[in-house]
Amino acid sequence: MKLAPGDLVAIVAPSGPVGAAALRRGVAILKGWGLRVRVAPHVAAVSGYLAGPDAARAADFTEAWTDPRVRGVLCARGGYGAQRMLDLIDWERLRQAGPKVFVGSSDITALHAALAHHLGQVTYFGPMPAGTALSRDRLTADTLHRALFTGLDALRAPAGEALVPGTARGVLHGGTITLLATSLGAPEGAPPAGDRIVFLEDVTEAPYRLDRSLTQLLRAGWFEGVTGIVLGSFVDCGPEEELRAMLTDRLGPLGVPILWGFPAGHGPTQLTLPFGVRAELSTATATLRFFG
Repeated sequence: MKLAPGDLVAIVAPSGPVGAAALRRGVAILKGWGLRVRVAPHVAAVSGYLAGPDAARAADFTEAWTDPRVRGVLCARGGYGAQRMLDLIDWERLRQAGPKVFVGSSDITALHAALAHHLGQVTYFGPMPAGTALSRDRLTADTLHRALFTGLDALRAPAGEALVPGTARGVLHGGTITLLATSLGAPEGAPPAGDRIVFLEDVTEAPYRLDRSLTQLLRAGWFEGVTGIVLGSFVDCGPEEELRAMLTDRLGPLGVPILWGFPAGHGPTQLTLPFGVRAELSTATATLRFFG
């Protein structure tokens, strides 16, 4: 599903509070692309570290998705809170409404997994309107624009490096490591069946904490069926040498190709990744190619 100029998109805040100035910058970019933008009623709400009560955030998301005039639902920012509202969403209503374009990252990992589980929905893990990358980095904005309006055929990591060399094919999915680990045991916590390429990233987590989350995922069998791993940004996650050593130690024994340094996640450049589509990973060219 793609957008076209004149389409209406809704901005929701499933997680943390949204800064007004940052949101205005993002809305201006979307309008500059010819989109009509509607901001959900509770996006400006603040309940401590949440953008309003759980029920209000869930209602905003549900109403945006089920409104037939809305073609896309974009999350304003991450933070924390998306998991808290998942059980308040009427997934059958969303299923009856049909597919929408969906964009979000970071804490929105939980919604990506839920949409895949409940709806089989392809989603975009990418920059959000109230984030800084969309307004400050040209490549970030250009890639999101391509994803929304024309589609993506391939993305390359200019500084990508093989931790384990090789080529892999499978359905792309994943997200922020800590969110994937804390979703284990929930309905959306199980990974999709079949061959899959996993994208992983995180922010402000020390290597030992990421080790703990990865160990939990490994012990739970979450990596069964993985054919390749793409490692994104790890902003403020400790010394790079220590981080790379830990990731190689925990993930290397899986025996699948691993690419380090893909510019997606929380870094200054945030490429948009289509979750739920078949992809091919080549560590030799540091490239992801997409099919469908």
